[in-house]
Amino acid sequence: MSQSHQQPALSKCPGCEEPPAAGDLFCGVCGYDLAAVPPRPDDRPTMAITVPPAAPAAEAARAVGWPAAEETDSSDVPAPVVRPTDVPGTDSGGRPLTGPDRPGAASPPGPVRAGGPESAAAQVRHDHRADPGGAEAAGDFPLAAPDPRAPEHTASLGAAPAPGAKVCVACRSGRVDPDGYCENCGHAQPRERDHMEQELDAVAAVSDRGLRHHRNEDSFAVSSTALPDGSAAVVAIVCDGVSSASRPDEASAAAASAANESLLESLPRGTHPQTAMHEAIVAASEAVNALAQEPAGAREHDAHRHQNAPACTLVGAIMAGGLLIVGWVGDSRVYWVPEDRTRPTARLTEDDSWAAQMVAAGLMNEAEAYADERAHAITGWLGADAYELEPHTAAFKPDRPGLVVVCTDGLWNYAESAEEMAAAVPADAREQPLRAARMLVGHALDGGGHDNVTVALLPFAVRPQGAGSACDTV
Repeated sequence: MSQSHQQPALSKCPGCEEPPAAGDLFCGVCGYDLAAVPPRPDDRPTMAITVPPAAPAAEAARAVGWPAAEETDSSDVPAPVVRPTDVPGTDSGGRPLTGPDRPGAASPPGPVRAGGPESAAAQVRHDHRADPGGAEAAGDFPLAAPDPRAPEHTASLGAAPAPGAKVCVACRSGRVDPDGYCENCGHAQPRERDHMEQELDAVAAVSDRGLRHHRNEDSFAVSSTALPDGSAAVVAIVCDGVSSASRPDEASAAAASAANESLLESLPRGTHPQTAMHEAIVAASEAVNALAQEPAGAREHDAHRHQNAPACTLVGAIMAGGLLIVGWVGDSRVYWVPEDRTRPTARLTEDDSWAAQMVAAGLMNEAEAYADERAHAITGWLGADAYELEPHTAAFKPDRPGLVVVCTDGLWNYAESAEEMAAAVPADAREQPLRAARMLVGHALDGGGHDNVTVALLPFAVRPQGAGSACDTV
C-alpha cells in the first residue's frame, strides 16, 4: 500500500522569500511552485559543520611538543633541530621509526670506526639482502627492473669484450659501441686513422695524426706479391692529403688503395716494375678524380667546382728483382740509408714544389728556397684540379744492403737532408722495421708534430759487391 507524506508548511517562498498564504500551491508574488520543494527527510537530520577557532601559535607549538631551537644562524632563522627520531611512527614494514635500529636513524655521537662491518652497516643501506625472507619480508617492494647493484648485473657490465671487439683506451675494459664511445665509461675513442700501423715480413709502416691536426689526412698501403719467376716483390705506397682541398683524408685513402691494387695486379703478370709504378700512379689519379664527380647539371650551378676538389700527393717504392723502383707526384720523399752508415746516403726523389723549382732554375740555392714561406707550395698533385699529371719514376740498383725510407713531409720537415734522415733512423732499423718506424714518428712528434706523420720502411738486402755509390740509376 502506497503512502503519501503530508507536505510541510513553508514559512517563506524559496523563490522570492515572501511568506505564502495558507493553502497556496503557488507563490502569489513570483509564481514559484511551492509543491516542488522536497520534503525534509526525518531519518537524515542536517548536521552543522563548525570549525574550531585557531589556537595561538605559541600554544599550538606547546601542544605539538616541538623542541626549541638551540641556536640561530646569521639570518636569525632558528636552526633545524628536529630529527627523524623525534617523530614517532612506523615504516612500510611496520617497524618503529624511532630508535637506533631504524633505517636512516642518526648514529649516536662517538668515534667513527673505519673499515668495520658495524660502521659500514650504519652508513650504507643495502636493498639486496641474503635473508630467506627476501624483499617482501624485509618490507621492501620488489624491483620491476634488475637491480644494477646486484652481483649478476655487475658481472655483466664488467664482462670481458668478445674476441676481436674494440676495447676502451681509457678504462681498458669497456666495449666500444658503433658510435665510437665506451659502453662502460662513455669515453670517446680515437678514430681509427689517428694512428695506424702495419707490418709484413719485409716492410712496416706507421701513420699518426700528429699534435696539431684535428684528423689524419695521410694514408698508406704496404703489400707483397710474387713475380712470374717466383721471386718476391715488396710494395709501399704513402699518400698525403692536401689540407687546403676538400676531403683530403678520402683522397689519400683512395689513392693509396688504388695504387696498391694496380701493382698487385700488374707485377704478377710480368710488367716491368717501373712501368707498373707509372700505371699505379695513373690509377691513383683516376681514383682521386672520381671523388670530385658530381651529378649531371651540378657544373652549371658551380662553374668553379674543381677549384677545391679532393687532392693528395703520392710516393711509392717497389723492391723487385734486385731493383728499387720509386715513383712520386708531389713533395713526399724516398731516402736511401745504407746499412753501413759510413757510406753516403741519398734522397731519391725531387719535390714538386715551389722551392724545388727555384733551385732547379738556379734562382735560389736550396737553403734560401726552403727558408721562403712559399717553399712547401706544391706544383704537382693528384686531383681533378691538377694542371697536368706528370708521374715521376726512377729505377735504382743498390750495390749494398740498406733501408728505404718512404715518408711524407710530416717526417722529413724534421730531418730534411739525407744525412739528417740517416741520423734519425735507428741503427737496428733493418732488423726491426716496425719499431724503427715508430721511433721515426716519435722523432717528428718530439720536434713539434705540426703535420700528419707517415713513414714506411723497406729493408733492402743484397750481397756486397764492392765499393761504389749507395745507389746507381738504371
